[in-house]
Amino acid sequence: MQEIISNNQAIWFDSDYLSADPHGCFDIEYWRQRDAVIGSAKGRGTTWFVADEKLEMALRHYHRGGLFAKVNNDRYWFTDWNTTRSGAELALLKLLRDGGVNVPRPIAARAVKKGMAYKADILVEKIANSHDLVAQLQSQTLAATVWRDIGEMIGKMHDLQVCHTDLNAHNILLDDGQQPWLIDFDKCDCREGDDWKVDNLARLKRSFLKEVDKRAIKWCEDDWNALCDGYASKSQLRITIG
Repeated sequence: MQEIISNNQAIWFDSDYLSADPHGCFDIEYWRQRDAVIGSAKGRGTTWFVADEKLEMALRHYHRGGLFAKVNNDRYWFTDWNTTRSGAELALLKLLRDGGVNVPRPIAARAVKKGMAYKADILVEKIANSHDLVAQLQSQTLAATVWRDIGEMIGKMHDLQVCHTDLNAHNILLDDGQQPWLIDFDKCDCREGDDWKVDNLARLKRSFLKEVDKRAIKWCEDDWNALCDGYASKSQLRITIG
């Protein structure tokens, strides 16, 4: 990962995968001028999908949530470059990929400082032909082997001591080969010990139960047991989430 750092801006990028100008690639107009915008998705902000020479990517600007967003939509308090939202997420994705966890390839990130605050953007690989679990489970069940694979992937993440603070059914994707991917690592971090891992998995189970009530997804306790079996096969922690 290369970096370009000045008094008011930091850019990190992987030149093996980014063919675009690292100074321009965080501006959606840059991609529009090249007729390279291939889609978008609405969330807290708009995630843009763009096509570079080597791969398709997702471009995201960091936005605040909650009531505070009404007065401060996208500025964060600056301490140092490596702890910016974009710099931290990029580093965490690299740690996870190096550890064998299926997460989007980190491509580039930027933080721009003004005064004592900064704004941030990130570019990551777009997982081709993938859908989140909620979308899939609204129309079909999943085989026990798929649930075990999902559990294994979460176990690998936890063994790297990474806590996904928003681990839910929407942040787990399946590609067209039924391989699981974990996404959206903004505000996630590394933690010591094991106690938080049980809480993290309990959070995931609550999200499945919520989607059963909200969207009638095809999910049952046997699916959860298969996920836990897969988790136990990869994680050093043995758990039971009732």
